[in-house]
Amino acid sequence: MQNIQHITHDQIDKQKWDRCIELSTNGLIYAYSWYLDACGAKWDALILDDYEAVMPLTFGKKYGIYYLFQPWFCAGLGVFGIHPLTTKVISQFFQAIPTKFRYVDICLNYENRYTHKDAQITERVSYIMSLKPTYEEIKKTYRTQLKRNLTKAEAAHLVVKWDIDINDIFPLAKEIMQRVSPISDAEVDRIIPLFHAVKEHSCTQTIGIYSRKDELLASAVFFQSHQRWYYLIVGNHPNGKTIGASHYLIDCFIQRNAETDFILDFEGSDIRNIAYFYSSFGAKPVLYQAIKMNRLPKLLRWLKK
Repeated sequence: MQNIQHITHDQIDKQKWDRCIELSTNGLIYAYSWYLDACGAKWDALILDDYEAVMPLTFGKKYGIYYLFQPWFCAGLGVFGIHPLTTKVISQFFQAIPTKFRYVDICLNYENRYTHKDAQITERVSYIMSLKPTYEEIKKTYRTQLKRNLTKAEAAHLVVKWDIDINDIFPLAKEIMQRVSPISDAEVDRIIPLFHAVKEHSCTQTIGIYSRKDELLASAVFFQSHQRWYYLIVGNHPNGKTIGASHYLIDCFIQRNAETDFILDFEGSDIRNIAYFYSSFGAKPVLYQAIKMNRLPKLLRWLKK
């Protein structure tokens, strides 16, 4: 059994933690200590030896019961390590989760694979694409319908603007998120401090697509880490839907960032129409696991099936 310890949040050496995430073979921006803090999550940690591998335990408490959950704006967490992680090590991390956490509902990163008879495991789909080819090479993989939408955008004389203010994107993003997700005002309002945290510690790109009348039709925030761009915060106006504004936005981003050693991570979706939108750019599906474990008392277990 590996030497995996449960450490409470106040005991975490965040310098060592962030070094582990930075050097991880499967590192993602969501796992940095400053990112988790900016998301507003309460979190403890499981740590292997001297921060050779780590697992954030993002938790809540309801009716006196502690549970693990997936924070907003964190597509995948789980175990991260400086050395490649085996399924045995992943399993040992799950065994080390303190028994006080009676319910688990989390998503793992792409490199984690876990199996257990008491775990309900769902394979979820994300979409990623390489930005290493030239723009012309990438564009050859575009679906015909996407190319038609780009023709509509060109005919509408849409205008692209870079480095637009996050406060211009936020209202549209908030409206979209609350229309499709059960996210509260307090949770969605964390977009602003999260953006500034990423801007301070890493890199961001903001982009807006405007009509000739200077109406913001499509907008997005991209975060960067680990040779990866994350398509994370999206704000689209209904007026841009029929003229391909959101298609044009992604195309402009690809054109600007092509021929770089980066991956564009769409963060995926199990919603068919959104998945089709991502795949139309040539993005490929990758699977990651959503894990549920119910260790509630028998009288409460049926509430969380």
